[in-house]
Amino acid sequence: MLNQTAFSFINPQNGNLVFKLFSFDGSGFFDSLQRNNYFSLIWITEGSGILTADFAKYDFAEKVLLAFAPYQPYMITEKTSVKGKAIYFHPEFFCIHKHQEEIGTNGVLYNNVYQPPFVKVDELAEAGFKMLFQQLETEMQNPALAQYELLVSYLKIILITASRLKIEQQPLTAEKAKDHKEPFILQKLKDAIENNFKTKHSPADYAELLYISPKALAKITKSHFNKTLSSLINERIIIEAKRELYLSSKTIKEIAYGLGYEDEFYFSRFFKVNAAISPQLYRETVGFARAEA
Repeated sequence: MLNQTAFSFINPQNGNLVFKLFSFDGSGFFDSLQRNNYFSLIWITEGSGILTADFAKYDFAEKVLLAFAPYQPYMITEKTSVKGKAIYFHPEFFCIHKHQEEIGTNGVLYNNVYQPPFVKVDELAEAGFKMLFQQLETEMQNPALAQYELLVSYLKIILITASRLKIEQQPLTAEKAKDHKEPFILQKLKDAIENNFKTKHSPADYAELLYISPKALAKITKSHFNKTLSSLINERIIIEAKRELYLSSKTIKEIAYGLGYEDEFYFSRFFKVNAAISPQLYRETVGFARAEA
């Protein structure tokens, strides 16, 4: 049986649902592929299962926080019944790109193609999250002066806390493998992708840059990132395309050209295959030119 308690915030200017806080208890909430036009933050307080995200699979147990960007595909398959709380927020409510200098979340908690899309919640963070989620719920039930400002403040604290946790936990992964050559190669690969994804789109390009055979690089990448090299490159291109669609008023042709695609229609097909939505529809449902507003 499914149980859910939900609280919602509507944008009074256009009537759109832009913020939702809810508790869930039981199976079925996330057992089909999700592709939402808002940011998702799902706190699993009880239960375990398998997370499928960007077509990679990860085992998870209780006390974990899952984070997904707009239209990022994910699905939860339970092993034991999951319980928890979730926050959905549309960029109209709060834009992580526009406020990156304040919260440092983009590329860490969200849009991080190199790390699993979750963070473990320790006892100290758990106590803090319980308090913050309770404050959000109280504010949603008793709207008063400056409700939006207070909700955003609580959300910022949650996002900053989660990002700090993820940064703290990342070195542990590197520490386990510091005596192997792969982490050095992988860091070089990440640097190469970040510096060249706008002009180099094939795995062979990066194998050549790193002076390693394509087969060896593919094996190392799959072993450590749980993704193919093609997936890493494509995801990084899509993240940049989404950022441009959201933050700028550039035409799709201009965005395509900036990402190394001379054919606008080929780029649009590439985007739709990888994001399951057209660039134009993404822009219409998520928003655009926020940085220029």
